[in-house]
Amino acid sequence: MKKGLSLLGAAGAGAGLMYLFDPHRGNKRRALIANKVTHAKKVVGEVADKTGRDVRNHLLGAISEVQSVFRTTEVSDDVLKARVRAKLGHVCSHPSAIEVKAERGLIVLSGPILSKEEHPLLDAVAHIDGVTNLVNLLDLHDDPGDLPALQGGCSKEAQRIGFLKTNWSPTTRLAATIAGGALAVYGVKRRGLFGSFISSLGFGIVTRAVTNVETSTLVGLDAERKPIEIQKTINIDAPVDRVFDYWSHPENFSQFMSHVHEVRRIGDGVYRWTVGGPAGLLVRWDASITEIDFNKQLAWKSLPGSIMLQEGVTKFTSNPDGSTCIDVKMSYTPPVGVLGHKIAELLGVDPKHEMDDDLMRMKSFIETGRVPHDAWSHLHPASPTA
Repeated sequence: MKKGLSLLGAAGAGAGLMYLFDPHRGNKRRALIANKVTHAKKVVGEVADKTGRDVRNHLLGAISEVQSVFRTTEVSDDVLKARVRAKLGHVCSHPSAIEVKAERGLIVLSGPILSKEEHPLLDAVAHIDGVTNLVNLLDLHDDPGDLPALQGGCSKEAQRIGFLKTNWSPTTRLAATIAGGALAVYGVKRRGLFGSFISSLGFGIVTRAVTNVETSTLVGLDAERKPIEIQKTINIDAPVDRVFDYWSHPENFSQFMSHVHEVRRIGDGVYRWTVGGPAGLLVRWDASITEIDFNKQLAWKSLPGSIMLQEGVTKFTSNPDGSTCIDVKMSYTPPVGVLGHKIAELLGVDPKHEMDDDLMRMKSFIETGRVPHDAWSHLHPASPTA
């Protein structure tokens, strides 16, 4: 068992060294990692500062709440009204629609409100320090209807607290990171099936806290998987018909793109893409051209069931000087959600930077006619991809 783990570790170390010291792309990968480390240091400093302020504010708030229990001084009407208004946003979806009046501990509430939010609101206001009496003049509605004051809003998120919120506060993220880290360490020490479960749970909590992204979205299980969108505009010193001709024949993309190994036509307007992914892995998917307006616009979309859900549109504009402006808008959904996107970024396969680099290679290729030195076809002139 130990020998097997040692061999596996050695293989992993060897693969990592090959990835970092690749003669063609090693320099770029090492520079990218160095930039990531520098950026991470800056982000960690900013997060630490923000978290410190948030924790301090929570502590001061908790101390104030404890002190308020022992206070017997009368609260002014303005202060009491401000306390009630501050509470409204936590328990109802349209706080601005509610009018609050305060007089010597008496609170009068009026205005339109959704019926399901009446009792949570009254209960929350009744427990505010300084409130001695409460008058309910609220106008109840089962649904917003056409009432302007009840349009929009986000009641579900507003009523969530702590770990139930979509966007965790710095204090919540810090607490989750500590708790998740403790679970991960405990699980590793415990070993066995139960230990593996606990450590996986701990690592999952830490990942959720660090990224501040909902778990379903993080791993790509969200029913409404939100794609990652990127855009780039570039001018090419060539006529629009020539630029459009290159762009409308994706089977030639490996001549100037570094990560596109092959684009093979498999049907009328349908192409099979083979692209280099994280750690040198190959990713394949099929896509079709969905719209083509010669010399003006070209759109494409991956076919249903593809591992890479992707779509985009490129617009071509002829400039007065004879050059061409192309505007590329693309969206894609990683196979394992946002987590897959982050892993790809760490391993040097960031689609945004890749597209920027590939468009610059395309510009150079069209303007000069020379194949870029780091294009896939130049680095691997006889490399099979099937």
